[in-house]
Amino acid sequence: MERVVRILKEILEIPSPTGYTQEVLAHIEKLLNENGVKTYYTNKGALIAGNHSEPELVIAAHVDTLGAMVRGILPNGHLSFTRIGGLLLPTFEGEYCTIITRSGKRYRGTLLLRNPSVHVNKEAGKKERKEENMYIRLDELVEKKEDTEKLGIRPGDFIAFDPKFEYVNGFVKAHFLDDKASVAVMMDLMLDLGAETLEKLPVAFFFSPYEEVGHGGSAGYPPSMKELLVVDMGVVGEGVAGKETAVSIAAKDSSGPYDYGMTTKLIELAEKHEIPHVIDVFPYYGSDGSAALRAGWDVRVALIGPGVHASHGMERTHVKGLKATKDLVRAYIESKYRLE
Repeated sequence: MERVVRILKEILEIPSPTGYTQEVLAHIEKLLNENGVKTYYTNKGALIAGNHSEPELVIAAHVDTLGAMVRGILPNGHLSFTRIGGLLLPTFEGEYCTIITRSGKRYRGTLLLRNPSVHVNKEAGKKERKEENMYIRLDELVEKKEDTEKLGIRPGDFIAFDPKFEYVNGFVKAHFLDDKASVAVMMDLMLDLGAETLEKLPVAFFFSPYEEVGHGGSAGYPPSMKELLVVDMGVVGEGVAGKETAVSIAAKDSSGPYDYGMTTKLIELAEKHEIPHVIDVFPYYGSDGSAALRAGWDVRVALIGPGVHASHGMERTHVKGLKATKDLVRAYIESKYRLE
């Protein structure tokens, strides 16, 4: 298994729904520190990695994923929930999950339609999959609300769904490749560059904890930043050019066009180095770069990422797409700064 895939598997298996990212960030911090890469946290909880004191180029990806939160305890002891981010409920129906209490206890459960048995509910297949019609079946002997309260489960506890990682024929299948695939690419690249090279490069890597709810990239960057290269998933589906075996270069998303000069340079580098790529427009998409621009950061922003099929559902990408993304990020760094 390639190192980037191994890193990806490790971080996918650490729960990190938006708002509960401290565990995965600690894992990333430990791995980077062990390899001589310095890190620090912003006040908001983002992790910044790099060995240069005044980075001009920041490369960003987000560690937070879709998930849910306990909304309430039902009369039968099981759980109602509220989504965190754009969780596609029909895809997550039947998935196993972990409920993480504020005291650190963990319980298992399953996301189901209310009254899910077809033997007693002939309308089960027709019912709309929405929060009001679904619940978390708790894998505990509970029959009433008080039973669950005794376990220490309360509204506001996080619900993390299993990633279901599988690696087959070069394909990586899992929930939450958005955006842990890009996080793995960034970590793999930093390990390639090494601590000494990172000391000479005015480049920092930004791991955002709140992208899925829209404000992850709004604050916390080094004040010396002039350019922000966001690495997030490239869309694969009808109406777009994205491929799982290529890196997508986004010219525009729902927030508007990305920086003309940066985007053009990325396209030229992909062509020059024969990196598999597509140029795309994403109609229903926003990134940490969008958040940074809306927050008023006076920086140039571009967006790229590995092609990911079935976004916000059972996602899939290919190791070739991961490599293409890593190669393009490296090529962009090399185009600005000399690597020794």
